[in-house]
Amino acid sequence: MNEIITDIKALQEETLLNLENSKANNTVRAYKSDFKDFGLFCAQNGFKSLPSEPKIVSLYLTYLSTKEAKISTLKRRLVSIGVIHRLKGHYLDTKHPSIIENLMGIKRRKGSIQKRKKPILIRHLKLVINVIDEQKIKDIKKLRDRSIILIGFSGGFRRNEIVSLDYEDLDFVEEGLKIQIRKSKTDQFGEGLVKALPYFENSQYCPVISLKKWLELSKITSGSVFRRFVKGSKLSENRLTDQTVALLIKEYLQLAGIDNKNYSGHSLRSGFATSAAESGAEERNIMTMTGHKSTEMVRRYIREANLFKNNALNKLKF
Repeated sequence: MNEIITDIKALQEETLLNLENSKANNTVRAYKSDFKDFGLFCAQNGFKSLPSEPKIVSLYLTYLSTKEAKISTLKRRLVSIGVIHRLKGHYLDTKHPSIIENLMGIKRRKGSIQKRKKPILIRHLKLVINVIDEQKIKDIKKLRDRSIILIGFSGGFRRNEIVSLDYEDLDFVEEGLKIQIRKSKTDQFGEGLVKALPYFENSQYCPVISLKKWLELSKITSGSVFRRFVKGSKLSENRLTDQTVALLIKEYLQLAGIDNKNYSGHSLRSGFATSAAESGAEERNIMTMTGHKSTEMVRRYIREANLFKNNALNKLKF
C-alpha cells in the first residue's frame, strides 16, 4: 500500500513537471509574475488566491481597470491566473459570465485600441547602423551590437530568439547564412525552423558579413553567439538577456536622433514585416521568415504598410 502511495506522489510530481514544460520557460515565468500580483491583491483584501473563484477574479480585473491597465494586460492576467490554477491542480472557470461580461463592460467603457510599438523601418535601420559605426567604442562591441540589430531585423526575429542563438545553429553557405531556430513562441515542441539570410549588395548593412566579422573578432566557435561584456570590452561566456536587445535598440535610436519612446525589442521584427510588405513581398514569404502561424498579424503589417500606397485620396486631384 505504501508503495502505491509513493508511486502516486511520484506520478503527481512528474505530471506537474510535464504541465510546466508544456509552456516555454519565459512564458511560465510571465504567468508566475502575473499571478504574484493577483496574489498580492487577494492578500490585501482578505481573499484566497489559490484556489480562487470567478467573482474574485472579476473584482481583480475591475481593480486593474481602475489603475489604467490596458485591455491586453487584463486578458493576459486572466490567462495567467487560469494557467497557474491548472498547474497546481485546481479548476477555475475563466469563461464564467461574471468574468467575461465584466471584461466586455470594461472594454466598452475604456475602449480596446492598443497603441502598438513602432516598427524600425529600413531608413531607421540605416541610421542606427551608421550611428553604431560612428561610436568611439571598441570594434568588438560595435560588431556585436550591429550584428544583433541587423540579424534581428533581417530574420524577423523575436528578441528572445536572437539571444538564444548558438554557434551550432549557424550554417554559412555560398548564398549567405542559414539559421536553425530550435524553438520559438509558435513552435513550443521544438520542431524547428530554418531562416535563410542572403548576402546584401550593400556590405555595410549586410547581416551575414557583420555576423562573420563578429564571430572572427570574438573568436566564438561554440555556444551562445551574443554574449555580455564585463569590465569594459572583455567578453564573457554569459548569454545576453532579451531585455538587453530592447535597451540597445532604444540607446542607438536616441543616439541617431530618433524619439525612442514607442520602440521596443519587437520593433525589429515588426520593422522587417512592414518593410517587406512595403516592398511588395508576398504574405506567405513574410510568414516563412517570421514564423507566424496565423495570417492575422502579418496582414495587419501589410495593411499598415499600404495605408498611403493604396490610399483613395491618391486618386483625387485638387
